[in-house]
Amino acid sequence: MTELWVNSDSYRATVYKNEAELEKTILRLKDRLFGVDRIYLDVKRKIGNRGGQRNIPDGYLIDLRRSPPLLYVIENELQSHDPLRHIAVQLLQFSLSFESNRFLVKQILMDALDELNDERQKCERYIAAHPDFRNLDHLLESLVTKAGFRALVIIDSVPDDLEKVLLERFRFPVEVMQLKPYKGKRGTRAFSFEPFLAEIESPSPTSGSTTRPPTNTAELDTIVVPARPDGFAETFLGEDRWYAIRVNASMRDQIKWIAAYQVAPISAITHVAPVRNIEPWEDSGKVVLNFAASANQIEPIRLAGGRGAGIQSPRYTTKARLDSAKNLTEL
Repeated sequence: MTELWVNSDSYRATVYKNEAELEKTILRLKDRLFGVDRIYLDVKRKIGNRGGQRNIPDGYLIDLRRSPPLLYVIENELQSHDPLRHIAVQLLQFSLSFESNRFLVKQILMDALDELNDERQKCERYIAAHPDFRNLDHLLESLVTKAGFRALVIIDSVPDDLEKVLLERFRFPVEVMQLKPYKGKRGTRAFSFEPFLAEIESPSPTSGSTTRPPTNTAELDTIVVPARPDGFAETFLGEDRWYAIRVNASMRDQIKWIAAYQVAPISAITHVAPVRNIEPWEDSGKVVLNFAASANQIEPIRLAGGRGAGIQSPRYTTKARLDSAKNLTEL
């Protein structure tokens, strides 16, 4: 059992009493979970056409941190509820109901925002900064019609096979967030989680930093992968592919390029290749990126000043930044 020590108290992993307790925790931590530029709507209403498939999602997440914005339909789940079967069934039904009556979803979002002044003001500020949207009605219509269905699963403990099942069964993106509860000896609670899309979003630069400002995540089209000498020569160059890696669900349709960062002693990005497609890799829940052409060697992109930890896990950038970067901090 996992145990956390904080000052003089210790915390042990526990469970939520029920799904309602999980949802209360999400509401309490929503700004930390999703960031202040995203809107979590805890609204439960049936979607779908009358007489057809109708379901009730657990909520919605409006992502205003990117342009164009995106909408996620939320499924909250407990690991104790046979999640593999239940989540798969729920997401399929949600997607069918969503596609059958998108404008009902739009009205649900509008009604929810009418009751939440702070969240509505976030939308209004976004509209003011993005003149492509005439008003709130236009923004919400874009959310439900321009992009395809996508989902966010929030669960207390992620089963080993969940990501594999979601990758194999669904063509639409499904993000998974774990929100694990802990309880201290004195009755206090703590929660373990990774903020939404933290693995693809660059932190804001600090004062005096030479790091470029964060990129709109909608523009990210390149994945940089660390490569050891044997795998690089045999697979990246020899087979025109790179496999058994995790690619964020929201990024799979955006990735057009892959760059190889050769680990020490080279410690530099040295090759780049166009990506033909991304497919599930064996029975692993991971993917393989198949190249559209053999990799090209580029001018090495090294650590700034030769110092730093280098790239230790896949990271995302744009091809434009890759082409202009003089060192890794400029990606």
